[in-house]
Formats: sequence, C-alpha cells, structure tokens
Amino acid sequence: MDEQDVEPLKGDVEVDELYIGGKPRHPHRSRKTTKARKTPVVGLLERGGRVRPRVVADVTGDTLKNVIRENVDKSSRILTDEWSGYRGIGKEYAGGHETVRHTSYEYVRGDVHTNSIEGFFGMVRRGLNGIYHSVSKKHLHRYLSEFEFRHNHRFLDDGARTVAAIRAANNKRLTYAEQVGNAD
Repeated sequence: MDEQDVEPLKGDVEVDELYIGGKPRHPHRSRKTTKARKTPVVGLLERGGRVRPRVVADVTGDTLKNVIRENVDKSSRILTDEWSGYRGIGKEYAGGHETVRHTSYEYVRGDVHTNSIEGFFGMVRRGLNGIYHSVSKKHLHRYLSEFEFRHNHRFLDDGARTVAAIRAANNKRLTYAEQVGNAD
C-alpha cells in the first residue's frame, strides 16, 4: 500500500479472496498441504476507482472483516461471494452487504457482482504466470503493489503515470537492503 493512499474506499466495494502459488516441483518430496503452499490474498475494489490487494495470513472471518474495516468507508456497500467469512459485516456499513451465490451458478444479480475484482485477479494471475513465472511469498506484496499501481493509474498516459510513480517515491532513495530490513 502506498503510504499516501490511506483514504478509505467508498461506494460499492467488491471484496474477494485468491490463493497465489503453484504446485511443488517435486510433490513426492513435499508433505505440505496445497493451502500451506499457497499464499492468501484479499482484494478490495472500489467500482470505477481504486483497488487494494492485501497479502493476509488466512481467509478466516476475523481476518477478512479486519481488512475490510481498515480499507473501506463506513458509508459503503460491500459486495462479496457467499464465503461464510463475510457474514455479519453488513451491519457495520450503511450500504449493507450483498452477495452472489457462485455455488448456485449465480454470478450477477442486478448490480450485485464481484466480476470487477475477479477481473483484476485474472490480470494478476496472468502477469505472475506470464511475466514473472515464480514469485516467493516473501516478495508477493511487492508484485501486488505493482499491479495495484498499474490498475489505479490505468487512465493516465505514459508520461503522467511516470510522474505519478516518481512523486510516490517522495524524494526518497530506497535500496533493496532497506526494503528487506523493514518488511520483516
């Protein structure tokens, strides 16, 4: 997350979760479960606006609700799938909480859907598989920040996007060693 980007998301906010990671190269040597190899990510997308992907420890109700509380304005409407971890969050938001039932093959009901955040996650997956090929859990948040920047500045031309990137640096030189030291 950009330090300057602390303004909460507003309006209709789509929330979904994603697991990023692949199969082990030598599955017979590994006894870890699939979920242990994958890193959970929660994505929040303000319709027509910004996106915020976040690496999380798990996708339990407490974790999901805390991410939503930290990133979404209380006047918003929350839009999710039927995952049980989201239950009860609507009481905290003026717009309430609406869901679509993917298990019943319901993907859109009026203006209730999670297609926008799922589209963003599709771009992340294609980018990670097609460009970077292998991303460690340790550095995943950096790759997500790049995709977040691209999405949030998608309507700018190349020059304006470059200026936005330079301004986000805030006149600071940050070396890799400093990033690793502060990230852990």
